[in-house]
Amino acid sequence: MALQMAPRLCGAYETDQFTNRLNPIADSTAVLDEQVNLAIAEAIADWKGRRNDWKVVTAIYNDIGGHHWVDKIERWAMNSEEVERLQPSRYDSIYRGHPLWATRVAALFGVGPTIKVNNQLIGSDKLGHFLSQGRKFYRRYLKYQDEAKAAEHSAYTERALFGQSTTGVYSNADLVANYEGFLFYRSLFEDNIIAGKPAILLWTGEDWEIQRSFTWADHVNEYWDEALNVNHFDNLLYPHMKERMEQFCPDYFEAPEAWDVENEAYLQERYKNIQLRDTSELRLSNLCVAPAAGEGFTTAAPVGQSN
Repeated sequence: MALQMAPRLCGAYETDQFTNRLNPIADSTAVLDEQVNLAIAEAIADWKGRRNDWKVVTAIYNDIGGHHWVDKIERWAMNSEEVERLQPSRYDSIYRGHPLWATRVAALFGVGPTIKVNNQLIGSDKLGHFLSQGRKFYRRYLKYQDEAKAAEHSAYTERALFGQSTTGVYSNADLVANYEGFLFYRSLFEDNIIAGKPAILLWTGEDWEIQRSFTWADHVNEYWDEALNVNHFDNLLYPHMKERMEQFCPDYFEAPEAWDVENEAYLQERYKNIQLRDTSELRLSNLCVAPAAGEGFTTAAPVGQSN
């Protein structure tokens, strides 16, 4: 196995790309690429029998994914000395000071680490979404032969099981990671799923050959970052989160480029069918108002109101 068996975590967690955002950490793309490429190689080693794409998918999933709350590669990234992390405590995080009834999962299970992949800050939970929820997305796609219908099931899961009804959070970034995982599984066998690249694997008629390496850089972008692709919050959580986000305005004014999204139009087009919710009013670039000389910062007024 590429990774050691990960212990079951009987819970879930939120992540936080706001707190300590300006603290530099090393990029972990290369070491995470290595784990996935090893799993792909092991999945096709000593192949016997006819072509079976789902057997390959399942072997990879069993190696670095998992049936529990935290996938094996996710648990590895949370613990490995090869992966540098930002790890705020719940008491320092963006969820600080919120009542239990508002934050629910974050209050009970804490806040997971943030890692850097493809020069983007992402929650370690996104690795699990990519492999596990991406696999479910791919399975539904194979069943329906309809990407939009498969995407609807993914969005329903975020609304009902893992998302808003249980945590108060509808995570746009989770949906993006789910979709990119779906594209990964397709790219194992299909050319040009990753634009301009052949499938990772080639069936020779007798066994599999690896045509190219996998890299997370083909999938991870700004929309995996919950400080840029901000969550949608329910009515209980929204006022607490908005107030807390406003406290990060000094960080925004110190380094506004750390909160920028490049190629926004491209990303919106790429993810137009996966039911992302518009939360742009909660981006710090919209929430924070630049202070006049000699004044402290202010926050943007709600629509229809004035400061």
